[in-house]
Amino acid sequence: MYRILDLTDEKGLLCGRILADLGLDVIKIEKPGGDDCRNIGPFWKDIHHAEKSLFWFSYNLNKKGITLDIMKRRGQSLFKQLVERADAIIESFPPSYLSELGLDYDSLARGKPNLVMTSITHYGKSGPYKDRKSSDLVANAVGGYVYITGPADRPPVRISKVDQAYCHAGSHAAVGTLIALICRNRLGLGQHVDISIEESVVWTLMYVQQYWDLTGYIYPRSGVFAHRTNLNVRQYWPCKDGYVGWRIFLGSSGGSFGGEGVKRMVEAMGEEGMAQGLDMVHWEASGMDDVTQEDITFWEERFASFFLTHTKRELNNIAERKGIPLFPISTPADLIDNVQLNSRHYWVDIEHPELSDTIIYPGPFVLCDPPLGELRRRAPLVGEHNSEIYEQELGISPQEMTDLKEEGVI
Repeated sequence: MYRILDLTDEKGLLCGRILADLGLDVIKIEKPGGDDCRNIGPFWKDIHHAEKSLFWFSYNLNKKGITLDIMKRRGQSLFKQLVERADAIIESFPPSYLSELGLDYDSLARGKPNLVMTSITHYGKSGPYKDRKSSDLVANAVGGYVYITGPADRPPVRISKVDQAYCHAGSHAAVGTLIALICRNRLGLGQHVDISIEESVVWTLMYVQQYWDLTGYIYPRSGVFAHRTNLNVRQYWPCKDGYVGWRIFLGSSGGSFGGEGVKRMVEAMGEEGMAQGLDMVHWEASGMDDVTQEDITFWEERFASFFLTHTKRELNNIAERKGIPLFPISTPADLIDNVQLNSRHYWVDIEHPELSDTIIYPGPFVLCDPPLGELRRRAPLVGEHNSEIYEQELGISPQEMTDLKEEGVI
């Protein structure tokens, strides 16, 4: 089994979580007293405590946990011993931080040429921006994602309170680490994997750069609308108990995704006497380039009134019966109760003995037979596996463990 030493903060915690979910032995290394990420909320039952962070629980599931101060000389010596037993290191320090401690890739690889190290930084390990400070919001902005987020008549908005840029970088880092380990198995050589959070964001935009490159057209913010060069067409609609996704699309091509789909929606409305003004339109005969924004707005007012008379489930049932491409927009509560997810046993109950509680977690992101990975343990407590790693594996005596604690090394 591969062993991974996880030195990341919130920028890279997902990388270790993914690798741990795949069955790798991931050891999260925290500073003595606990990682700063333990203070990121929300918290279990709103109790602000380092051992009750739901953020920490989520991103460190399946990992073991030890404490170590790598800024101290004895800590650096212990870290090098851990490296001898490890296959890869993942870290998210500023570019020059580990080199100042003599723990950078080049220094460690001299004693372990097949070592894999994955570094997650804001702008990568090279280039004019490499030493700039940043954040998740800055990465999303500089990477271009914020520009296309939000309504067209407002300034750009953040897409979520959850750190999306860091999640993208963490997933890219996990893939890069696995590729490097496969390459090591074939060639016997280690690698330094360089992950730029900014580049991870830019990669998610894909079609946006192509719009500009091919047409000179800057893709705009469109909010709840699907934007075309001449029309804004609503995609998300309020209903009785939330929102659904659906849009007007005209023309004979595309089957239920074209004018046929709109026609079926009008038929469903007609069954309830709500199709006035819509039932005379030849939805399949006209294309999107043949109508005006005034036409779209007139039609949408009538569709909006219909949606408001139904719940998400009722609209979804209508859509399934009529073959209409409409979908409910799920809340977290909806996801927990989702019959599809539950039929596949997606949600997993993990015991937290220290809380005398059980918490529901998303299950593995892939299903394999035999299982590729599974949820085995809740996130580690501060220093929970110190004895296992230091005493049982490295042979450190109980007295030396006491000395290391008193010196603030572990």
